Amino acid sequence: MELLYASCVGLLVSCGVFLILRSRTFPVVLGLTMFSYAVNLFLFSSGRLSLNKAAVLGYSSEYADPLPQALVLTAIVIGFAMTAFVVILAIRGRADLGTDNVDGQILDKKSHKKSDKKIKKNKKAKA
Repeated sequence: MELLYASCVGLLVSCGVFLILRSRTFPVVLGLTMFSYAVNLFLFSSGRLSLNKAAVLGYSSEYADPLPQALVLTAIVIGFAMTAFVVILAIRGRADLGTDNVDGQILDKKSHKKSDKKIKKNKKAKA
């Protein structure tokens, strides 16, 4: 069971890193989300994987460690906030630059001319 669990965490980490290295913003957001899921699973496994044990003290003689569960709950909230922040940054970058590439560069020559006009137009409007 530990091998399967470790393989799932490793697969999520590798897919997350692969997606984070993409040039578009949506795969980067998905990669960060997958990476945060992998961290949550890793934190949860730090309390030792156990079967048929109570999660709360007092219900049985053996119980699961509640600290990793609390850490995972906190990590889920932080991961959700981070994902929302990155999505807002991606939307703002798309609005300001006219492209959703992470580095801000445009791949096509035709769209490059259009986006330069938009950037100049936005700068004049802000000034």
